[in-house]
Amino acid sequence: MASIAAAAGVSLPTVSKVVNGKADVAPATRAHVQQLLDAHNYVPVTRRPAEDLLVDVVFTALDSPWAVEILRGVTESGLEVVVSSQSRTSDVDWVQALVAGGRRGALVVTSRLTAADQRRLGRSKLPVVVIDPVDMPGQDVPSVGATNWAGGLAATEHLVELGHRRIAVVGGPQAYLCSRARIDGYRAALERAGIAVDPTLVVHGTFRHQGGYDQAQALLALPDPPTAIFAGSDEQAFGVMEAARQAGLSVPDDLSVVGFDDLPMARWSSPPLTTVCQPLADMGRMAGRMLHDLVNGRVLGSQRMELATHLVTRASTAPPRR
Repeated sequence: MASIAAAAGVSLPTVSKVVNGKADVAPATRAHVQQLLDAHNYVPVTRRPAEDLLVDVVFTALDSPWAVEILRGVTESGLEVVVSSQSRTSDVDWVQALVAGGRRGALVVTSRLTAADQRRLGRSKLPVVVIDPVDMPGQDVPSVGATNWAGGLAATEHLVELGHRRIAVVGGPQAYLCSRARIDGYRAALERAGIAVDPTLVVHGTFRHQGGYDQAQALLALPDPPTAIFAGSDEQAFGVMEAARQAGLSVPDDLSVVGFDDLPMARWSSPPLTTVCQPLADMGRMAGRMLHDLVNGRVLGSQRMELATHLVTRASTAPPRR
């Protein structure tokens, strides 16, 4: 605007009046200033109304399609979002950074709120909702997750019903609440079927492709390898399928594989992946609506929401050959 004022030979307040449509500018001056504004492709800065809900969506990592599905749901909830990736080992006071940035609230995805984080949030009065928390947050911290135990149960019961008895599970990190719940569901399904849980068939990965690949290689090298593997995420399931391919095994003829998430590419893998559908976009939408209510001073009906999972059967599972 200062450059436009200098070029037009007028004061900065005069340019401001033209930009903001004020009436007390001579027509010829207005036309000249407007011509310069257009020539310089000037775009006026729109001040954000106080009622706009600009919030941060804080991920611990943004390098997976899982995160994209969560974000898709958040953006459909009516919030305006700024996306960031925050290392939980960083010394940066991320709560103070949100407050300094004028954010109205935060959605924290797959993270652990430390005691220090919760104290900072309490002092700042900044509303926050945790999506798929690593562990159960405090009673005052709202969260959205999925029925992980039921999903693990359904995945394993499906394999049992097909006739499998040597069923392995590749969970996520042991510290993650969702990973523990999925493995607990796996154990419950085996116990219901009268199948003893073999500790050598219960392993932990990273929820990523490499974790599934590495753990599947070890499982398939056992003297009595599994005929089916339940992977704690779709990405790990893709890693399991690659390990099977490199071992000369066919999926599902030699090895049945079940994932967890139902990412968009699950239906396009070869073969299409049987998986537990975790409603990721719905989780993002639900968390966004909860944060919207908190920002507007409304009381939540529940601090903890768990959305239902269900099994999607495709071509990566079949009765065991032997």
